[in-house]
Amino acid sequence: MPKKSIITGILSYGMSGRVFHAPFMSQKTRFELRAVVERSEKRAQQRYPDIISYDSVDDLLNDEAIELVIVNTPNNTHVEFAKQALNAGKHILVEKPFAPTSKEAQEIFDLSRKVGKYVMVFQNRRWDSDFKLLKQVVERKTVGEPIELHVRFDRYRPEKGPKIFKELPIPASGVLYDLGPHLLDQVIALFGKPKKSIKIVAAHREGSEVDDFATLVLSYAKGLTVFVHASLLVANPLPAFVLHGTKGSFQKVRADVQEDQLQAGMSPKAADYGIEPPGKEGLITLMKPNGDREIHYSEALKGDYNDLFNAVYAQIRLDEPFPVKEEEIRWQLEILEQQAWNG
Repeated sequence: MPKKSIITGILSYGMSGRVFHAPFMSQKTRFELRAVVERSEKRAQQRYPDIISYDSVDDLLNDEAIELVIVNTPNNTHVEFAKQALNAGKHILVEKPFAPTSKEAQEIFDLSRKVGKYVMVFQNRRWDSDFKLLKQVVERKTVGEPIELHVRFDRYRPEKGPKIFKELPIPASGVLYDLGPHLLDQVIALFGKPKKSIKIVAAHREGSEVDDFATLVLSYAKGLTVFVHASLLVANPLPAFVLHGTKGSFQKVRADVQEDQLQAGMSPKAADYGIEPPGKEGLITLMKPNGDREIHYSEALKGDYNDLFNAVYAQIRLDEPFPVKEEEIRWQLEILEQQAWNG
């Protein structure tokens, strides 16, 4: 017997609601998009005329028909709204960063068990095309045992951004909490919890009140070292992934197309959704026994955020564990919240 669709509400129709959530929630197969919170301009209702556009979070949470709430509000409100939604009897899917601290994250998970509802974290970059290729290279030991991995997210944005909550010195602001959860989640998904970590942050943009440069150094068993880096002042970005192993090296530029496609209005059901354009292939360099280099290129796997929402559906309707685990989020936040090294 087919399982019924999950009735869903989205707490904000900013960029993330419009691009990363509504297109998947509105497919009317596994999910039914019932409502969105829009405090002023009713843009969601213009795009989806059958939905309810609530004026406040409280109004949406009081809607008894809604089963799942997507918490995609400013970073510093995630904890408050996650708890409110759980206490209102809703399952929740929370945007990154899940919480400013591991203690607050644990409070949310503990509350979910108390009220009998599921908590899921929207770590969508696990389903990026470029990361999926890196994961395949690691799992197949294509370049041997991993020795050194560099994971980067570089941008050039010298001016302060329009999202004020990211630019003010408040909890979960700055580039480390903005981009760090993506990168750390990818590393943790591959290798688990590191033995040790070092955090370095700095502010270089004129008038910046938060970090716009961040580096994490993670030490793993068997000598693996991982460098996680994010910056808002990189004019010529380096490859997003560089892996050196005992048999060779792998590198790949950041080339997942899903965000751009969704921004342009492409349906997640389109045949070419999530497929990288030619010229962005991963470079694999292997060393032969005679010392010669063997070089070839690998196409990325199809990126597909549909699989994330498949996992949300499976958790709620089939009680199948969500792939982003509670302990992985706790490890991530313990790394992010540690005191920065200042030399």
